[in-house]
Amino acid sequence: MVFSAGMAVGMSWLTPPVSARTAPRAAGKPVPSAHDVEKSRRLVKDRAAAIGRTKAELAQTDGELDRLNAAAEAAVERYNGERVKLERSQQAYRDTQQRLTEAARRVGEAQDQLASFAARVYQDNTGYDRVSSAISGRGGPQGFMDRAGMVDVLAEQRTAMVRRVEASKTVADVFRRQAQAALQEQTAATKNAEVAKGQAQAAVAAQQASIRRIADRKRALEKRLGAAQARAERLARERERALEARAARKARAGLETANVVETANVVRRGATVARAALEWLGTPYSWGGGTYDGPSLGVDQGAGTLGFDCSGLAMYAWSKAGIRLDHWTGTQWTSGPHIPVRRLRPGDLVFFATDTSNPDTIHHVGVYIGGGRMVEAPYTGARVRISSIHRSDLIGATRPAG
Repeated sequence: MVFSAGMAVGMSWLTPPVSARTAPRAAGKPVPSAHDVEKSRRLVKDRAAAIGRTKAELAQTDGELDRLNAAAEAAVERYNGERVKLERSQQAYRDTQQRLTEAARRVGEAQDQLASFAARVYQDNTGYDRVSSAISGRGGPQGFMDRAGMVDVLAEQRTAMVRRVEASKTVADVFRRQAQAALQEQTAATKNAEVAKGQAQAAVAAQQASIRRIADRKRALEKRLGAAQARAERLARERERALEARAARKARAGLETANVVETANVVRRGATVARAALEWLGTPYSWGGGTYDGPSLGVDQGAGTLGFDCSGLAMYAWSKAGIRLDHWTGTQWTSGPHIPVRRLRPGDLVFFATDTSNPDTIHHVGVYIGGGRMVEAPYTGARVRISSIHRSDLIGATRPAG
């Protein structure tokens, strides 16, 4: 009867449970080999190295961008400077125009004074036959002498007037030349300003083109690297799942053999526990997650993740065998007799500690499934998986007894 019961339990392992969480692979789809995974990882490394080389190139290009920025700023400043010169040239031109107008006005005044002098000489008859003027002129000889003295005075005035006219013309000519020079300077400043402005625009355009080239190259490299990383991760996941499925099949086959030679009740309970743990392969680790009913939202860093932590998975698995454990490795360690590693059976709990001589330092627990392997919820960011129990921090094992 014991043998028959054991066989019945063992045969039940040959049929995977409906709730198994490891999805079967598509028929005919090959399992990625270790060589395939390694090849994809080498491709990732090669493309990462290419990005490293391109980063160096981009650093040089950034330096070129800095130079273009500086050139653009310098060109803009040259343009600003030429604009200032242009404004000054315009002001100088306006000033010389005012001076030229003033000089022309003074020339006109001097010319008017000269014309007036000539008229007065003509009126006083001091410019014709002096003998007849002295004898028969107005006032006789004395009048002539008076008029002659006046003529000398007027002559001196005329000389001064002529000099003023000539000086005014000279000043006007100087101002005219200054106005022409200012106009030429203004024209040159305007041309320089236009050249500087064009240089600034060309530098800015070159800078923008460089930025676009850098952005395009960076996006292309990141896209290539992302594709390689995605493929490598996909192949690694497919291989890991295939290996887990293979290990699960072997574990179930081992459990069948164990069921034949063990007491039916013990085998059934251990098989139930191991099967319950295997059902949740691939479930996310969630700190504080797991109840008697299955995965749950954790606490603190696991608050947003539906899954198990290590003791939550052990508690759930043993609840399926009718034994309710606490959600804590401390009491799970003392929940039954301690079993030597060489006598482990599927369903036993294996514990790990920072100090293997001190149970108070236990930090992890897994569900043994045979063949030196266990099902565990390892750590945040990982998923429930099959792992070896042969680790340096293995402290012992317990077979919960309720």
